[in-house]
Amino acid sequence: MFTLSGGHVFPLYDGAVRADPPMRIIDVRHEQTAVFAAEATARLDREPGLAVLTAGPGVTNGVSAITTAHFNGSPVVIIGGRAPDYRWGSGSLQEIDHPRLLAPVTKRAWTEHEAGRVGASVDEAFRLATARHRGPVFLDISLEALFGPAAGDGAGGAVSSAGGGDPDGGSYPLGPSSPDTPDPVSVAVIAGLLMAARRPVLVLGSDVWLDGAEQAARQAAEELRLPVIANGQGRGVLPAGHELLVTRARSAAFGQADLVIVVGTPLDFRLGYGEFGGRDGAPRAQVVHVADAAGQIATHCPLAGSAAGDLTAFFTGLIAAAGQGGLAGPGRPGGPGGPGVRGGPAGWKSSWLPMLQAARDQAVAADGPLLASDADPIHPMRIYGELSKILDSDAVVIGDGGDFVSYAGKYIEPQRPGGWLDPGPYGCLGTGLGYAIAARIARPSAQVVLLLGDGAAGFSLMDADTLVRHRLPVVMIVGNNAIWGLEKHPMQALYGYDVAADLQPQCRYDQVVAALGGAGELVTSPAGIGPALRRAFDSGVPYLVNVSTDSRVSYPRSTTGI
Repeated sequence: MFTLSGGHVFPLYDGAVRADPPMRIIDVRHEQTAVFAAEATARLDREPGLAVLTAGPGVTNGVSAITTAHFNGSPVVIIGGRAPDYRWGSGSLQEIDHPRLLAPVTKRAWTEHEAGRVGASVDEAFRLATARHRGPVFLDISLEALFGPAAGDGAGGAVSSAGGGDPDGGSYPLGPSSPDTPDPVSVAVIAGLLMAARRPVLVLGSDVWLDGAEQAARQAAEELRLPVIANGQGRGVLPAGHELLVTRARSAAFGQADLVIVVGTPLDFRLGYGEFGGRDGAPRAQVVHVADAAGQIATHCPLAGSAAGDLTAFFTGLIAAAGQGGLAGPGRPGGPGGPGVRGGPAGWKSSWLPMLQAARDQAVAADGPLLASDADPIHPMRIYGELSKILDSDAVVIGDGGDFVSYAGKYIEPQRPGGWLDPGPYGCLGTGLGYAIAARIARPSAQVVLLLGDGAAGFSLMDADTLVRHRLPVVMIVGNNAIWGLEKHPMQALYGYDVAADLQPQCRYDQVVAALGGAGELVTSPAGIGPALRRAFDSGVPYLVNVSTDSRVSYPRSTTGI
């Protein structure tokens, strides 16, 4: 249970303490951190996370984090306190109707008014959060219902429908056990499109991991010899260095593809809103969108095919359908029939894939000088050159920031699935400390690295105190360029000047962490980065490496998202 103490929810703490075994309570310094920690728990463990927020400002402080969970499809249950019913409308302390605020960014938001139905309502919240498409669910409980006695154990009774409900009027089965097999005809259509393609690309997004389909996705990519670009928590499904992973050739792949199959992620600004191809005279690519639920299929762009449901079943079905067409099965590369491909177009395997691999290798080689740069002030890429040398294969890397974290997304490629966390498409800063708290609990033996822009650090750094109090060692790295990089450089380009875009040069974020009981240091020379990182990992305490970087360097961004 992630929470910040509040009187409206005392009975939940009492229940957690008295449980057998007791439920662990992690109390934080801001409610957004509680929800971000619950969300990261859901994304790492693939089980629902739990945040408990006290009434009024406790809930409203968590709204941005709840919205982030909504956009990320993270199964999180948020239980809120609520002013008493018997005084409702009289102006009780922290009286506000929370479900009206949260309905747009949750799967359901409602109030339970009766003590005897609290157990059933909580059970319903967890059922709904974990059903495809996953997402946050909010339940607040009136003061009388939470503090009052209930007949029996309080677990029975009908579920209250006050404040919202399933728009289809249906039940909420657990996602992993529900029979959500994609339509075989739709899968066959996609296999047919693949048969006709000469330059296909497979995009793997976060829901591939959240739906437990990472092994099936890798099998499909390898059997069909498809070039793969990873997005969000799809990173690591194919490990760094895998021959089919061409994320570093993203521009060429998306610009020249004739078929792009996107699985488990929206066709949003990160993927050009679903517009691919058209580069160097190539025609527009056909687009296939595959999601874990029909409501997630894109409607804003034309699709050549789509499928919805269990993503493991989709990949298994695609392999089978492609095999019937001669693209997979005996005769595939590495299969029992020898190195050739039996039937179907083999063009992408002999020319398209090698071209993307060459473009990827060229991009990686071009990175070398900057990853080892001795520039002073420090080039931010040097940080990633040093970090990559000491990251373990099971490390959890967390990004919270703008330009600085964009470099991480480009140059830190996970070795395993489930080892990457970023804010996702909502782009909310302040996720970092909550994500780091959850990562250390979820992966107690792994390296946990939090990458913070200096702007993002201001949103949540006080929760380094939470790391200290709960003995959760995490390595934090601040890319300290003393500006709001995503705003300063574009504003200068638009107006010739900038305002409200500067921060304090070499601000001592490391001393903030030290004052809270952790440790840290300021790094101002390239040669000092590696030794500082090693000291941080060896320290066994929350440790912040504060690296002063060159404010003139901006990330070469291809989209602003607007």
